Formats: sequence, structure tokens, C-alpha cells
Amino acid sequence: MLRQWFGLQRKSAGRLVALSLSPRPAWSPCDYAALSREGYGRNAVAHRCIRLIAEAAAAVPLRIEGQGRAADAVRTLLTQPNPDQTGVELMELFHGHLQVAGNAYLEIAEGYDGPSALFVLRPDRVRVVPGPKGWADAWEYRNGADRRLIERDRASGKSPVLHLKLFNPSDDHYGTPPLEAAARAVDVHNAGGAWAKALLDNAARPSGALVVTSKDGSDARLTEQQYQRLKDELETLHSGPANAGRPLLLEGGLEWKPMGHSPAEMDFIAARREAAREIALAFGVPPMMLGLPGDNTYANYREANLAFYRQTILPLARKTCASLNGWLSPWLGGGFDIRPDEDALPALSEERLARWKRIGEAEFLTDGEKRELLGLKSLADTEDDDD
Repeated sequence: MLRQWFGLQRKSAGRLVALSLSPRPAWSPCDYAALSREGYGRNAVAHRCIRLIAEAAAAVPLRIEGQGRAADAVRTLLTQPNPDQTGVELMELFHGHLQVAGNAYLEIAEGYDGPSALFVLRPDRVRVVPGPKGWADAWEYRNGADRRLIERDRASGKSPVLHLKLFNPSDDHYGTPPLEAAARAVDVHNAGGAWAKALLDNAARPSGALVVTSKDGSDARLTEQQYQRLKDELETLHSGPANAGRPLLLEGGLEWKPMGHSPAEMDFIAARREAAREIALAFGVPPMMLGLPGDNTYANYREANLAFYRQTILPLARKTCASLNGWLSPWLGGGFDIRPDEDALPALSEERLARWKRIGEAEFLTDGEKRELLGLKSLADTEDDDD
């Protein structure tokens, strides 16, 4: 085990020990399976960032403006999109895929009188099929051996699939996920945890080397039988937490030379914290919200939460609403407008109250102008609605 961990190689003669370390780091691949496994599945920081964004974006209340059949159909679709999911569950899954894969897909199921249900498609099962001009004309959905081609109707403008993607400067059809940008920090964070666990399993001490010397100080060597016996004893009797502190009995000119590390080399806690901050930065989550120590960017948690909603959640919610408007309009004929209801967000309550107070105290504005600035209906429209 000692030779396996530290790359020790036994020479054919003499008492020299060679230490071989790989000069290049090994990074995990950045495909969907590796990102979801190493990032979301095995890294607590990335897992929490994805959950925070997906849950917060899905919980943003939506305001559907408009009257008539189309607006009612949109409200029904976004409230109960399919028999197995609520609207919040659907959007949480949708935004979670967007953070892991950089792409999120919604498919619409058409009934007798229009759209009847919405479903989320897994990004790793979807392949964009471009047309002659390079635009997406269809999507191929793969589920095991099954293949299904979902085509766009160019004549009517109806598309069965909504493809929401994040900006990718080097690809026309697929987005770049935040988890890919944080992949190296995730590897560092995971490797630091694995190294700390390995040290704990080995009594939290680095290994060393056994040096063989003769009585006169000249070079010596072990026979193959002696070498195997010594190797087996080290692995079974002096490795692991159960053997911590057990004394090593040396004989026949053996001398133990510990291979220690400096405090700077052993400071994996600081390296993991910096990696955790990089992960949070890639997702746009303030480190204070993740409980990471040493972050003084915001005065308190409330300011960090406000920045999280203003800089991460609301832009994502506005982008999603704009995409839903453009996607559903050809199916329902328009007459509705989906937008995030920022006035109903508890995280923005104090900011909203301060804005109301500032506008309310502006004596140079009329009541109608104040209502317009606050996004409220005019008094005449309110009276018409009452009638």
C-alpha cells in the first residue's frame, strides 16, 4: 500500500528509493454523466447551489396577464402541467437540468382542443437536428434503443419543444452549464475530501520509507521472501485507523525514515474553501448563503439573499417567462403575457417598501403617475374591471 500510494519503486540493488509523482493533474470529463455524478451527486457545494437556484426559480410566483381562453389555458398548464407533477415541480426539474447541462427542454402534448400537458425532457437524451440553414428543425429523443423525432412546424410557427439554453460562445445549438465552468473547482474540492479521508484511514500521518543498512553501513538488500513478508505486515498491521499508534518492530538493519509534509502542504482545508468559493461564484450564489467562512462581501445574510435574487434568480425567471411567451403564443393565439411577479417575492419586500415610500412621497407626481411607476393599474381601469 505504501508503494502504491507514493509510487515507491524498489531497486535491484542498494538502498535507493525512487519517488514518482504525476506532473499533470487528472481532471474529470465534462459530459453530462460525469458532471451530474461528480458535481451534483458527490459535491455538497455544487449540489446545494443547484438546489438553491432550481428551487428559488421554480418558487417565483408568475403573473399571467390577459383575459379569455388563452390566458386561462396558460394558467392551467403552468399550475398542473401533467398528471404526475405540479407547476413548481416541473419548473424545479427544468431549471435543475439547465444548471447541470446548460440545456433544458419542455415538450408540449397536444390534445383535441390545443395543448393539454407539459413534460420535461432529460438533456442527455435529446439531440438537436439542424436544418439546411443551421437552425434547429427537429429534436431526436433517445430512450435506450427507442428513437423519436420531434419536428418543428415552420408554417404555423408551432414547436413541440422549448429549448432553453445558456450562452455558449463556441456552439450554436447547445449551452454551457455553470457546472462545467466549476468542474475543476469541483475536482479540487472532491480530491481534497478524498485526501483527508485517506489520511484519516492511515492514522492521519504520511507514509515513510524503510531503509536497509548492513552492520558496517554499506548497502544491503532484502530477499524476495523478506520483502513480501515485510510488505504484508505493513499493510495488515500498520495501516488504517484501527492500527493508529501501533509501534513498528524493526530488525535486521531496518530503519524507518518518515516522509513528512510541511504545514502548507497539509493545509487542504484552505484549498477546499477556495474551491468551494469558486463553485459558488460559477453558479452566482453568494458564499455566505452556503455557510462558507471568511466571506465579508455582504454585511449580513439578508443582503446576500437580496443579491442572489436580483443577480441570479430574477434574470433566470425573466428569461424563462419570455421563452414561454414566445413558445406558447403560436399554440394558443396570444392574448396573454407571462412575467415574474416581483411584488410577491418575500426576498424583495424591504426593497419594495422603500420604493413605494420614495414614490409615494414624491409630491411632484400625480396619483396616476405614481400608480404607473409602481406597475399598478390606473384608477379608470380598476373601475372598468369592477363594472
